[in-house]
Amino acid sequence: MTLTIEPSAASAVSPGPVGPPPPFDPELAPALRIINELMPPLGLDTLGVMRAGIPGMEPVDNETLARDGAFLVEERTVPGPAGAPDLALLICRPASATVPTPAIYHMHGGGMVVGDNRTGIEDQLNLAQSIGAAVVSVEYRLAPEAPHPAPVEDCYAGLVWTAQHADELNIDPVRIVIAGASAGGGLAAAVALLARDRGGPALFGQMLLCPMLDDRNDTPSAFQMARLGVWSQADNAFGWDALLGAARATAGVSPYAAPARATDLSGLPPAFIDVGSAETFRDEDVTYASRIWQAGGRAELHVWPGGFHGFDAMAPDAALSQDARNARHVWLRRLFAV
Repeated sequence: MTLTIEPSAASAVSPGPVGPPPPFDPELAPALRIINELMPPLGLDTLGVMRAGIPGMEPVDNETLARDGAFLVEERTVPGPAGAPDLALLICRPASATVPTPAIYHMHGGGMVVGDNRTGIEDQLNLAQSIGAAVVSVEYRLAPEAPHPAPVEDCYAGLVWTAQHADELNIDPVRIVIAGASAGGGLAAAVALLARDRGGPALFGQMLLCPMLDDRNDTPSAFQMARLGVWSQADNAFGWDALLGAARATAGVSPYAAPARATDLSGLPPAFIDVGSAETFRDEDVTYASRIWQAGGRAELHVWPGGFHGFDAMAPDAALSQDARNARHVWLRRLFAV
């Protein structure tokens, strides 16, 4: 099959003079050089390579996910949105739980165009294990083959199924936190908006890790990082074009595609938002947290100095990465008071 993307005619316009990019954390910079050698710029000609997997980043198997019996690992096929294919859920439940547990409902990253329900799940299991929670990770359809609204509707359908089958899964339906990194963070934010607007499952929190929120791609940080880091301004344009096509950066983009377009951020579950200072998404993520506060909501924001996009997953032993992961643990434990 030949993939095509109908690109938007709009081009990002600089918001005015911006300074040089913030420096990368000295411990992270060497890792970034290696990562850039392994990961080619994203485009139709490299998408197949990216989907095939980067050496050293192979999908984790069920035995590893089970963690010596700590989790019961199950793969489920559940109904998708009306008229759409079924969904694959990867479910990891605490094996020793005798009462319903909290749950992290996870949406993977990958710029809307790559990844599956195993992408990033080990980080979520680390969080879940610290609070005795389950993890449910959804496999959503990818752009450009399945543009908006397919990915977000898949994620929402999986959430609804999880909440409706909470008893069967030994999950407490009123203690579900949605989570995701990068594109998954953007989808998590969009699912929170959908759940609010449709009267869907009551969410206990939303964990948005370097979330992909704004299709306009025109913030100062997007221009500062135009050709730098892991997810450049050009990569970002490709991802949004794959999802939205010619509609990207036009007035009609739905907030359920790009949550930064939402005019009302009230009534949302408590949010944890983090982002690196040296990445494309910095300014849109900071703005999103500020707008939650302005709407009277709860948000905790971390901007990690010198962090590039996804630094904590790609350089997990760095001190900054450890601090970032620890902050998520602390937030979750405070949220659930465990």
